[in-house]
Amino acid sequence: MSARIALLRGLLALLAALALCAPVQAATSCTASMTNLTFAATTGAVTDATATLTVTCTTGALSLLAKARVNMCVSIFSGTDGGGTLAPRRMINGFSDPLQMQLYTDGARSQIWGARGNATVPNFLPLQFDYDVPLLGGSQTLTATLYGRIPAQTALNAGSYANRFTGAADTKIEFQFAEALLGTPPMPASCISGGSTGTPSTFPFTVSGSVPNTCTLSPKPVPDLAFGSVPGRILSNVDRTTAIGLTCTGRTAWQLGIGNGLNASGTIRRMIGPGGQFVPYELYRDSGRSQRWGTTLGTDTVAGTGTGTAQSQTVYGRVAPQVATPGSYSDTVIVTVTY
Repeated sequence: MSARIALLRGLLALLAALALCAPVQAATSCTASMTNLTFAATTGAVTDATATLTVTCTTGALSLLAKARVNMCVSIFSGTDGGGTLAPRRMINGFSDPLQMQLYTDGARSQIWGARGNATVPNFLPLQFDYDVPLLGGSQTLTATLYGRIPAQTALNAGSYANRFTGAADTKIEFQFAEALLGTPPMPASCISGGSTGTPSTFPFTVSGSVPNTCTLSPKPVPDLAFGSVPGRILSNVDRTTAIGLTCTGRTAWQLGIGNGLNASGTIRRMIGPGGQFVPYELYRDSGRSQRWGTTLGTDTVAGTGTGTAQSQTVYGRVAPQVATPGSYSDTVIVTVTY
């Protein structure tokens, strides 16, 4: 019995010596995947979204008491459609219009997720793995959240936007690994030194968002068109103007229409005054007052394309010569923007 114990101790001592001296035969590999980052539609306000990174490191069978440790750097560059910059990052639409966005490693969105070695944003995501490698091999999976933000911005153009992170120039995981047949090896000094060098890989994903076609009238209500006071009979044309202001997202086609008013007789616009008396008037699209302003799209409306900034369209009003009962006259018309 004592001889067997001595032999067993000798074998364990030999196994420990081999574990300390012999090179490890198995190799560690790591793979990563990222879900797509999809922003909700934005009209210029801050918009946030998240995606999930999943990284798995696997080591082949070593021994019953084996361990593996991995030190990793996860880098994200500017992207295929990013214009080569990490700060700011961007998406583009079919016209190559930019929409600024940024990617972060933290929920407060204060630490930009950059790339190891990048001169502007060298802040990569560090990951460390520490796992057992039993007889059939071992692995460990870690996840991390990618925090995206579209910052507040103006003068946006409508469309669907994207930035594709598809190749080795867009994303990268780099890692060093250490394996031991017995016990726990030291963690490699960094993702590029110490231990053994792993094979880099990528994790393709797409960042996408959209800017909808929108238009708003401003101010509301539209400023009044005041013809003023006329002493006695109206002997000549009384011409006045006002302006309709609107702001539409860039590349948004719009049309402005003006209704006939609350007191119209057919297509004849009229202001109503004392005793139910009327004063006919008209609204035009041109300064020569030859093009009546109505509501038939593509016929008597005013059309334009949004710029993302405020635009203004002049309304040309006229009261033709006529005899009217003295008093104050008014009418209300509805302005409609179609886009």
